Amino acid sequence: MSHSSHITAYISAGANLGDRAAALRGALRALGEMPGVRVAAVSAIYETEPVGGVTQPLFLNLAARLEIAVSVALTPEALLGEMQRIERVFGRGREGEIRWGPRTLDLDLLLFGDERRATDFLTLPHPRMWERAFVLAPLREVAVGALREKLEDYQPRPPARIWRESRARASSRAKKGPR
Repeated sequence: MSHSSHITAYISAGANLGDRAAALRGALRALGEMPGVRVAAVSAIYETEPVGGVTQPLFLNLAARLEIAVSVALTPEALLGEMQRIERVFGRGREGEIRWGPRTLDLDLLLFGDERRATDFLTLPHPRMWERAFVLAPLREVAVGALREKLEDYQPRPPARIWRESRARASSRAKKGPR
């Protein structure tokens, strides 16, 4: 039995309101500033259609692999609580929020080591991760070990598109016209 010095966790992040890319980058920075947490890998950013039937702007999504030092004794619930605090910093308010509606930032804890949970606060693995192209396409880029093997043959439906910030800025400038 090997005794690792860290626990591997996977998160997904999405945003479709405000400066979407800045929110995603800021969330990763905040997670990396947590004691004992290292952002080990980050996927490309994907631009994806929203799910749930609510008319809203396109999302930017990514996935990240975190390495959490065993010595800090961070529980999945504590990590999720910190993720929700980060969402609030970026303007997300859960009170009165439309389910699957627009978000300034949405952080989901997908996996936390081999932990399994089913509580009112947290379900691990994330209950809908295997149904969502916006989770699986980026997750495929950062996954290691058995998870990577499980995702190797995954083909997202509908296909997820990698977002190019420079192209998005040029498109935005073109819509605004000359200054």
